[in-house]
Amino acid sequence: MRASTTRLLIRHAVAMPGRGRRMNAEDRIERAQKLYEQAVYGGDARVLADAERDLDAVEADAALARGRILHARYLDERARGDTPPVEDPAELPLFERANELYQALADTRGQAEALFWIGCLHQIIRRDNETAVPHLERSRQLAAQVGDRSTEAEALRHLGIAAHMAGRLDEARERLEESSRLRRDIGALSGVAANMVGLAYVAAAQDRHADALATLDEADAIAQAHGAHAVVRQIEEARTQI
Repeated sequence: MRASTTRLLIRHAVAMPGRGRRMNAEDRIERAQKLYEQAVYGGDARVLADAERDLDAVEADAALARGRILHARYLDERARGDTPPVEDPAELPLFERANELYQALADTRGQAEALFWIGCLHQIIRRDNETAVPHLERSRQLAAQVGDRSTEAEALRHLGIAAHMAGRLDEARERLEESSRLRRDIGALSGVAANMVGLAYVAAAQDRHADALATLDEADAIAQAHGAHAVVRQIEEARTQI
C-alpha cells in the first residue's frame, strides 16, 4: 500500500461523537446531596457509598467528554494544516481515568467507550496500531455485550483501518462492512458514507477499481443527502488517489 494512502487513512479516521446514555450529571449530583443529608440528619452513613458512586460516574463522564474535546482540537489543527498538530498531554490520562472509574463502577458500556477512545488516540495521534488494536478489540467485545452498536461500529471501523494499514485487505473489508451494517441499523448514514471511503481504498488496493469508483459514487450520494461536507471532501480526495 502506498505511503500516501496510509496517510489518507489516518487523516480521515475521525471518530463520531459519543452519545448520552445514563442518568445525567445534574441528577447524580442532586441525588448525592440528598444522600449526604440522609447520612448527616438521618444518621445512616451507609448511603455515602452510593453518593460516592454517583460522583464517580459524574467524574467518569466528564473525563470522557473533556478528552473528546481535546481530541477534536487535535483534529481541527490537523485539518487546518498550518502547523503539525501536537498531542495534548492531558488527553490520554482523561480517557484512562474514565476507563478506571467505569471499570470500578461495573459500567460496561462506559468502559467500552473509554477503551475505544484510548485505542483511537494511539492509532490516530501516535500512529501506534500495535498498542491501539488490543484496546479497540476489547472495546468492540464489551460494546457487543451490552448492545452498544454505536461504539461497536466505531471500534470495528478503526480495526478495519488497522487491518488495511497492515495489508490485511480481506479483514479490513470485513470490519468496515460490519461497521457499516451497524451504522445503518442505528441511522448513522454519514458514518456509513465515511466507511465507504475506506472500502473504496480497500477495493482499489485489491485491483477492483470499478468497485472502488462505484463505492465512492454511492458514498457521495449519501454524504450529500445528509450534509456530511467533511466526508464529501474525503470522497473528492479519494477520487484523485484511486
